[in-house]
Amino acid sequence: MDSRSEISSFLTSRRAKLTPEQAGVPLYSGARRVPGLRREEVAHLAGVSVDYYARLERGKISGASREVIEAIARALQLDEDERDHLLDLTRITQRRAPRRKPSNRSTVRPGIQSVLDSIDAPAFVQNARLDRLASNRIGRALYSLPDDGSRDRFNYAHYLFLDSRAQRFHRDFDTAKHNVVALLHAATAKDPCDKELIEIIGTLSTQSNEFRSLWASHDVFRYRSGAKMLTHSAVGDLEFGYESFELSTDPGLVMLVYTVEPGSATADAMRILASWTAPTIYSH
Repeated sequence: MDSRSEISSFLTSRRAKLTPEQAGVPLYSGARRVPGLRREEVAHLAGVSVDYYARLERGKISGASREVIEAIARALQLDEDERDHLLDLTRITQRRAPRRKPSNRSTVRPGIQSVLDSIDAPAFVQNARLDRLASNRIGRALYSLPDDGSRDRFNYAHYLFLDSRAQRFHRDFDTAKHNVVALLHAATAKDPCDKELIEIIGTLSTQSNEFRSLWASHDVFRYRSGAKMLTHSAVGDLEFGYESFELSTDPGLVMLVYTVEPGSATADAMRILASWTAPTIYSH
């Protein structure tokens, strides 16, 4: 993936989203030809020359210091995820020779699976490509996966955009798709050489007009916590919180754990679902 092109598109998209009023830039009479800030306005806010900022926005970021990148981030009012994304893109672009990072992890250790199995709520492990690599029993039941784990590994982005069942399952379907595309954008800045990630983005771009449109927005997002609203075919509407945990012993992997409010309708529904999936114990 071309990091210079990514930087150019990202900076252009952030500049277009920031209005003069939001940036505190004086408005003068006459029509503006751009929807957001002009390059010269960003340059003034960041304390750099217009020519220098224009060069950065073309992706020619070699030699730019961290202080300059931070100033650009402040001028564009980037949030934490956007700022980190810009810094990641800058680091990738400024390397003298591309450094091949280890491939995104595609398996989980038995110890991690044991942790998943000890959690009562739905829990999963996935990599930056959004390959879901492992689930616990209740997590497999929630997503209607075989209990033997044979279909634990599926790509969540493929599922959302290319599987017709996804829309019926997600009541927050639009938000889920937006977040997934933003997560993939963040992943490309971490490892632009990941061939499987590039293939996933290529497949989705050719098969989904909506994915292409969302990809062009250049929004970025990183899992921390949030909410999910789902509808299970057997137990109805469900509302979860979720928390995410980067696995320090397994770089590149994230554990997602869904949380349930005690005494809620979702808690009752999950008890029913868990009872249906509990292992049968035979006496002799």
